Amino acid sequence: MANRGMKKWRACASMPEQYIGLQEVINKQVEVPQPLLTEEQMEQIIFTLIEALHTNKQVYLTYYKNGQRITETGFIQFVDSLGNLFVFIDEVFELKNKMKLSELIDAHFV
Repeated sequence: MANRGMKKWRACASMPEQYIGLQEVINKQVEVPQPLLTEEQMEQIIFTLIEALHTNKQVYLTYYKNGQRITETGFIQFVDSLGNLFVFIDEVFELKNKMKLSELIDAHFV
């Protein structure tokens, strides 16, 4: 009987791989293209980040990553507009996140 049980479960061994494949298909379907911002929009985002840095105000950050728009809330710790870099501490896990300014789509105060 034990051998029969093993054969029964062996047939399902490929299921996790199928789920991974299905998840990849689903992820491809929900991908969105990265929005292109005007120079004025980018300047406004940088201005908001710098103001948030100096006033220690919390901001909503929307950024583009792996075909998706992601929004997080956090505090700005560092901004380098010439180096295309900023650092924020997210509200949920209180982790430092280093990110490129070019990935940002929007930034506004909470």
